[in-house]
Amino acid sequence: MKLYNSYTLKTEEFVPIRENEVSMYVCGPTVYNHAHIGNARPIVVFDTLRRTFEALGYKVKFVSNFTDVDDKIINKALEEGVSEKEIAERYIKAYNDVRNSLNIVPLDVTPRVTETMDEIIAFIDKLVQNGNAYVVDGDVYFSVESDPKYGELSHQKLEDLNAGARVETNDLKKNPQDFALWKKTEKGIKWDSPWGEGRPGWHTECVVMIGKEFNSSIIDIHGGGKDLKFPHHENEMAQSECANHHHLANYWIHNGMLETKGGKMSKSLGNTQWAKDVIAEHGPNLVRWFLLSGKYRDSLIYDDETFNAAKSELNKIETALKQVEVKSQIAGVELGDGINEEKYKEFLDQMADDLNTPNAYMVIFDTVKLLNQSLRTKDIDWKAVASNYNAIEKMLEILGVFIDKVVLSDEEKDTYNKWNEAKAAKDFETADKYRSVLMEKGIL
Repeated sequence: MKLYNSYTLKTEEFVPIRENEVSMYVCGPTVYNHAHIGNARPIVVFDTLRRTFEALGYKVKFVSNFTDVDDKIINKALEEGVSEKEIAERYIKAYNDVRNSLNIVPLDVTPRVTETMDEIIAFIDKLVQNGNAYVVDGDVYFSVESDPKYGELSHQKLEDLNAGARVETNDLKKNPQDFALWKKTEKGIKWDSPWGEGRPGWHTECVVMIGKEFNSSIIDIHGGGKDLKFPHHENEMAQSECANHHHLANYWIHNGMLETKGGKMSKSLGNTQWAKDVIAEHGPNLVRWFLLSGKYRDSLIYDDETFNAAKSELNKIETALKQVEVKSQIAGVELGDGINEEKYKEFLDQMADDLNTPNAYMVIFDTVKLLNQSLRTKDIDWKAVASNYNAIEKMLEILGVFIDKVVLSDEEKDTYNKWNEAKAAKDFETADKYRSVLMEKGIL
């Protein structure tokens, strides 16, 4: 397996901490609203990465969190006159519904910030005791100058960041780039701490949950959207460097953004479509196929043109598979479990090359072509048909795409045979009637 490491800016051979095992953590959502279709991209990308690792024989532990305490959650709760817990529960359920509808392999653990508070407070205290953090009037800030490696992940120098910083309104900070580990708060949910009542800062939570859930302060892969690289992941890595003296993860993997023609898709810009609505309209297979159609590290344009292109591609594959299912049932043939190993290996090689889905798609279409050719021969070689059919299904499974099988009733078989007979007799009017029935049932 080769992966592009955002830290080294190189594609590297994956070498796990433990042989044949993968520890992977992906930043989850702040649960104050529904997930938009752009939020679905990391869900699908990292699930596909997991599936690829498992196809290669690795055992994967995949953890992704829920940030269930945040200013946005507090403000939403105040606005609606309900508790923060009620807001969080509502949108955790909605997010899980989106995950499940996208054919995701169930995650191993989905920790919540509110369930990790003791460990978060202890971690912040450790940074204060070490001199990497300081307390000002109930707030705790991380001192970026205490980490000589700060900026290594985003490949920026601290002096350049400071030179480009906006006028700092918080004159309590020693450096404009210092970030909050603990916030004193008077409104909304809060916890007791050595520094007074408050709640944690966003950048600390993931570091602590990684340590708790993996029982280790270093993991193989830390993932998330490219927009999290700075400052979120940079700040996570800085805390890990100071508390644990290493980078937190050996491989930092970032997916590109989903964009509209007008730029980045985000809730704040108001140019989003809820993932639940897009999935309800188009189905999980098409959504996954579309989200994986470009290289995962690149931006992907979401518009009618790109979505319809994905639809056309998936239809081509679905049609080929349905043809096999219909014709084999009409012929009374049981498809064996043989597989075109050569094509499957080609596909897996592309997926193992930093998740090169565009090239992997090309292998699928090559195999579809072989499948169609083997179906068109006068005396069908059902062994060859089954071999290509099974290879395509296995490839699609790694992409998380599961196409419903056609199972014909006796009546439908009879209609199919009558359609063929009418065509052979050049009775096209009758043939068209049978064809309409078969199309309506999704057989053609």
